[in-house]
Amino acid sequence: MKFAFTTLGTPDWTLERVAEAAKEYGYDGVELRLIDGDVISPALLRANRGRIEALFGGGTPRLVALAASAHFSSGDPATQRENRDACIEMIDVARELGVLLVRVFGGKRPDGIDEAAGIANVAAGLNAVAGVAEAAGVTVMLETHDDFCASSVVAAIMERVPSRAIAVHWDVQNTYKMGDSVSQAWERLGPRVAHVHVKDAVRGTEPWRRVLLGEGDVPVREAIRLLESVGYTGYVSVEMEKKWYPDQPAPEVALPQYIAGLRAFLGQGT
Repeated sequence: MKFAFTTLGTPDWTLERVAEAAKEYGYDGVELRLIDGDVISPALLRANRGRIEALFGGGTPRLVALAASAHFSSGDPATQRENRDACIEMIDVARELGVLLVRVFGGKRPDGIDEAAGIANVAAGLNAVAGVAEAAGVTVMLETHDDFCASSVVAAIMERVPSRAIAVHWDVQNTYKMGDSVSQAWERLGPRVAHVHVKDAVRGTEPWRRVLLGEGDVPVREAIRLLESVGYTGYVSVEMEKKWYPDQPAPEVALPQYIAGLRAFLGQGT
């Protein structure tokens, strides 16, 4: 497996500092959620295409994913169309930049949308963009997030979406907080997992307080050992969410600590 980090944890860094730090700390890749502290959009990505290609075009670190904001739980046709179009535009940008993965959300279910309807709506939204993703050679990943954290719920969506251009972005903390063990989550989602988020956090608050690796309750070590045992070859991305939670450890502290810990988990057997 390979290791990346998301720029959601580096809100005060320039894109140049992100690329420099990835090399300095030994990360294989970078996942873009922010550029210079601003949430990415197709317009922002295209405006910075020259910088992106100069910093990541050499292959190390590699630009591994675009973390989009499209969400598909609404049953309102106009809202679905808006999010479908936003996702398709991000797929186009990913193709232009040579990025293989685009993350999307199920999102929060609107009032009046129960779990079954939410599953149906998200599946419909993903099916609507699947053909575009296939043609572009891009994989669209549904993250275990918001009202779609439980592995059983995401698995139910994937059962309705046959295209292999649609995959799962597994956030280990989010399935764990829903009561899923690492092995349960993998059993349900493993065949469709294309990308993994890890972060450690302390249970008992909402949101769980994010901390350095090994200081919280999330079974990150178990997840890494499982991924190694099954021969996972994708990216494991460190998601420190300092943009949203400023009291988290600084990236200068967290990112080198996480990569050292994650690499130390490798080769420890099952």
